[in-house]
Amino acid sequence: MPNPYFNFKRFTICHDRSSMKVGTDGVLLGAWAGKGLREDGSPMAILDVGTGSGLIALMLAQRFEGSHVDAIDIHDDSVAQAACNAQASVFADRIHVCKQDFCLMGEDFNGHDKNLKSSDKDFKSLNKDFKRYDLIVSNPPFYIEDTLSGNSARDNARHTSSLPFEVLIGGASKLLNEDGLFAVIIPYSSSAAFVGSCALHGLYLLRRTDVRSTERKPFKRSLLEFGRHAAASDASVLTLYSAGCQRSDEYAELTQDFYL
Repeated sequence: MPNPYFNFKRFTICHDRSSMKVGTDGVLLGAWAGKGLREDGSPMAILDVGTGSGLIALMLAQRFEGSHVDAIDIHDDSVAQAACNAQASVFADRIHVCKQDFCLMGEDFNGHDKNLKSSDKDFKSLNKDFKRYDLIVSNPPFYIEDTLSGNSARDNARHTSSLPFEVLIGGASKLLNEDGLFAVIIPYSSSAAFVGSCALHGLYLLRRTDVRSTERKPFKRSLLEFGRHAAASDASVLTLYSAGCQRSDEYAELTQDFYL
């Protein structure tokens, strides 16, 4: 039976009730996103879309001392557990967790709430001034096969039908500050199409890290970061493990503030 919690250096994540367990993808995104953005501790607003256990929200609250993090999810138990994880941390006063379906927020993004549904109330209260964000992050569901498991919480966390990439990109383009950043981790095989869709929404690739488990393995994930202003993008490769199955130097350096 998997361990129901995961200890990091400055917080603990319980994930036995969450649809999204602690995993390498979330840790990578939480440690990688927004590099260089307001590291002086000045105030910034962050949105974590599909927060799951709250892992990424907590990592970003730790990294950016002047931040306030809004963390949303559609799964009741995940929201409850993410809120508990946040409240048990030293970052409790800077993280707000609520239930919200990002797919339903199109009208709200434009400041129109006439069709606001009851499930949107928490986010409407949270985002009552329709604020924009300096950093939007998501470890989105990405499986596209037709066969689902029958476990709705697991399927929503894993399959694009619960949050299509196009919806995620469109929402991010409406909520992002002029100088803000939008960061995701997705399958490497989906990265070209994702970059193209972002460009159609006025979001341009600024930074990219392709991830593979070892040097002999193909790339499995892409960390992508976008902004509103086109510029030459920075590209790199991250190999997670050495031939001896130890964390590589670059992986250890990226996650040194989090892993015990």
